[in-house]
Amino acid sequence: MRLLNRLNQYQRLWQPTAGEPVQATVAELAGRCFCSERHVRTLLNQLEAAGWLTWRARSGRGKRGELTFLVTPESLRSSMMEEVLHKGQHQNALDLAQIAPEQLRHLLQPFLGGQWQNDTPTLRIPYYRPLEPLQPGFMPGRAEQHLAGQVFSGLTRFVTHSTLPQPDLAHHWQVSDDGLSWHFFIRSTLHWHSGEAVETSQLQQRLLMLLTLPAMRRLFISVKTIEQPHAQCLQFVLHRPDYWLPWRLASYCSRLSHPDDAQLGCGAFRIASFQESLVRIESHESYHLSHPLLKAIEYWITPALFDTALGTSCRHPVQIAIGQQDDLVHLRPVSNSISLGFCYLAIKQNGSLTPQQARMLMQIVRKHEVIATLPVEESLITPSTEMIPGWTIPDWQTLENVALPPKLTLIYHLPVELHAMARQLKQHLAALGCELTLIFHDAKNWADCAALDDADILMGDRLIGEAPEYTLEQWLRSDILWPRLLSGAQYARLQATLDSVQIHPDNATRYAGLKDVFSSLMKEAIVTPLFNYRYQISAPPGVNGIELNAWGWFDFTQAWLPPPSMS
Repeated sequence: MRLLNRLNQYQRLWQPTAGEPVQATVAELAGRCFCSERHVRTLLNQLEAAGWLTWRARSGRGKRGELTFLVTPESLRSSMMEEVLHKGQHQNALDLAQIAPEQLRHLLQPFLGGQWQNDTPTLRIPYYRPLEPLQPGFMPGRAEQHLAGQVFSGLTRFVTHSTLPQPDLAHHWQVSDDGLSWHFFIRSTLHWHSGEAVETSQLQQRLLMLLTLPAMRRLFISVKTIEQPHAQCLQFVLHRPDYWLPWRLASYCSRLSHPDDAQLGCGAFRIASFQESLVRIESHESYHLSHPLLKAIEYWITPALFDTALGTSCRHPVQIAIGQQDDLVHLRPVSNSISLGFCYLAIKQNGSLTPQQARMLMQIVRKHEVIATLPVEESLITPSTEMIPGWTIPDWQTLENVALPPKLTLIYHLPVELHAMARQLKQHLAALGCELTLIFHDAKNWADCAALDDADILMGDRLIGEAPEYTLEQWLRSDILWPRLLSGAQYARLQATLDSVQIHPDNATRYAGLKDVFSSLMKEAIVTPLFNYRYQISAPPGVNGIELNAWGWFDFTQAWLPPPSMS
């Protein structure tokens, strides 16, 4: 980018005097720009022709000329960035931002939020960390899980305000009377983001690839085969009835990418750029459902922004703000909710704690206000009173004179609030004569946690999707936590119970059976929810259609910006 190099050189000329007029020799100016005298003369002529400065040379070797600056580097960067964004040159915009990290905040502010660029409605979101590449199956990050739902489609899907799966790639489905054969009838007008028509055999191939992943195989353990009886149909043949199957296929982990390219989907948005500093998705012209009104969504990964009140996504990932510095006073919460997901504490069975000691520990967490006095911002979390709505935490009888073991080990992973929770619990147990060793697993789930078997107590985060009852069943089926937490007999009994629950066609019966499972796990002091998050999205006037979903994000297909003439 030639203009970027020229701006870089102009910055070097400007910096020593902060834009004040200066008298200097050509040799001195060449030294500032790390170039030859001949080149700096050419540069000065170009910058003067562009109207950036004036240079009055004096004849004679070593004579000082007068350099006067006419515009600031900041104003030049801003106008150049606006120009390249209007042209859709997003990489050039990133390059412009990276040349002045100390001024990145001021440079990007005018371009965040919702704007029309080159007649294209675009929403730019400041974000606090790089996004992990989207991959088939389970992903730990909440932002990545949400993004997968915008880029990829499944045979079925969840929609806002409903816990029941709806048609997606499949137009509809049928199940046999015995519940062992499911036919999903595939739409005939599907296209991948590349423009290639979707073939049913490609969907079958990707589904079979998913089932090679251990966690996905545990989730679909009842599936015997996936067959293609005709060109527009996929048939699932089961070992045992599983009336959760449409729910399993609607989950983000079951969204289908192209079998030859894991980044290529057929959802409402396609990936246009996936870099450490910028993720851009654009609307898919051949999308098979309702088309979004926004043309593009951009995540601007700018950690330098997150030390001020630029946006609450900068302050904490559960509270997202969309907007620019001048609009901050106008930002208003457009949607907020208490997360269905929760942080939890679990106690390993057949370990150092007896059942009575486990209940005693649970009482310490609940009765001693360990959660209520956590040193975290009050607006971020709220203590849990139930696993999910209607699944209340048991009220144990107070246990007295139950001594805890002299030493215990707690392993916990992200989010960061569990740091404070771990320290709080360590302090309370020390007062009872129990030394608590803390081990932090720096991840968002238990994958690759070598110390998991050494834990007496575990703390983690459980995200809840659009169908809370099913999501908890999925947790019990797929998470490696449970075979490590329970004894072999307990885990086998749990899986057998889940098998007996899934065979019921009636949704209410399955929900009730699953509630009994978790009521037992809580009553036996195996697991308890600790706190929920307070999700919030704030946006400036003019960004419409934003409503929090189960992931603490919003459906990009529903957001819209009024045309410039109407805003």
